[in-house]
Amino acid sequence: MSERTVVHVIGAGLAGSEAAVAAARLGARVVLYEMRPRRMTPAHRTGNFAELVCSNSLGGEQPANAKGLLQAEMRRGRSVVMAAADEARVPAGGALAVDREQFSRRVTELVRSEPGIEFRNEEVTSLPATGIVVLATGPLTSDALARSLRTVIPEEHFLAYYDAAAPVVLGETINEEVVFRGGRFEQPDDYLNCPLTEEDYKRLHEAILQARKHVPHEWEHLEYFEGCIPIEELARRGYLTLKFGPLRPVGLRDPRTGEEPFAVVQLRAEDRAGRLWSLVGFQTGLKWPDQKVIVRTIPGLEGAEIVRYGVMHRNTYLNAPALLEPTLQLRCEPRVLVAGVLAGVEGYLESAATGWLAGVNAALLAQGRTPVVPPEVSMLGGIVRFLSTARADNFQPMNANWGLVPSIGGKGEKRARRARMYYRGVMAFEQWLAETLPELACAVADAALGGATDSEARS
Repeated sequence: MSERTVVHVIGAGLAGSEAAVAAARLGARVVLYEMRPRRMTPAHRTGNFAELVCSNSLGGEQPANAKGLLQAEMRRGRSVVMAAADEARVPAGGALAVDREQFSRRVTELVRSEPGIEFRNEEVTSLPATGIVVLATGPLTSDALARSLRTVIPEEHFLAYYDAAAPVVLGETINEEVVFRGGRFEQPDDYLNCPLTEEDYKRLHEAILQARKHVPHEWEHLEYFEGCIPIEELARRGYLTLKFGPLRPVGLRDPRTGEEPFAVVQLRAEDRAGRLWSLVGFQTGLKWPDQKVIVRTIPGLEGAEIVRYGVMHRNTYLNAPALLEPTLQLRCEPRVLVAGVLAGVEGYLESAATGWLAGVNAALLAQGRTPVVPPEVSMLGGIVRFLSTARADNFQPMNANWGLVPSIGGKGEKRARRARMYYRGVMAFEQWLAETLPELACAVADAALGGATDSEARS
């Protein structure tokens, strides 16, 4: 195979891992580059592929959840991220959460075992001069590569925002006499809940306001992504913002009192053994001594040992509507495709899904075939169409949501209508795969479809 037809995938995060495997499975010769662990980023800790640096959740699985539809589509496309997530699953109610270390190890194993992928542990500092290129370098693209990209992409189309991770505490140091197990609205009791009285809430809010930030001065002009706002910013916006945000008590009753607390801090398991628990919605960039004070202000966590503090990092992304086709190709350089956070999506699952499509289209381009776009009623189809057609004058990262696909009209309860949209999207994506990418199509027994496979459900 000539060098001209090689697919170069830069970055082995969620997007890059999916891109490399999808391209290889379609017969392309793939070279996958990853600079870690030779050169680390401010957020990563290992050299494993698809390392999760923020939450350990890939979102809700229910048919009424937009991420649930995207998960279903990815399973049908033989996604390595979904395969690893299903193996590394930890209890999280209606969400798909994973043991992050087991997850990244498994993705690494799956990618490295895939025939047709050559792995190179090195930093890429400029675009390869030949072949097809998938840029999947994530929000922490190295400075050297970013400088090289500016020779192709105008400076004004490089955008940025803050992202943050939440603290993780040691399970054995949680006071079980104070916290209670339970999920919202009688969902599985996979969460630990720290109940707060109004006085507890007032004390916590004040501690957050008084805490010191740890954000480099050169980042001060950046905006926060609204789906991952640090608790210090939420607290600053108003006294009750936290109560109606990540600390909302709705759907939770303390079994010892039978009443709904004033506010609740939820903890989600980080590992299958339940030894580590993260504070849900508590992503933060505060100084570590101040985080310790805040965590120990929460009822039930007075003696909690923090094993990983929250951190904040700068995320770089491109102004996708000004640059990308729905195939994820750069308009100014069609042999280059962009995936993941760099392409303007937010979320693990969205990054993996755009990586999968970029890998598919990279392989098609390498073979002289026409790139493809999923159906508009599918969630992945909705995402890439949004990236290429949104307003470029105020573009912000986007995650999976029902506003990205055509609605189903008529009367009826919202969850029921969204379940129909889920079914419609699953069936359309499955048919599209069978017709355009049979090498990747995979029949899945879907619990949301009553346990039937796609073809059985359609019939």
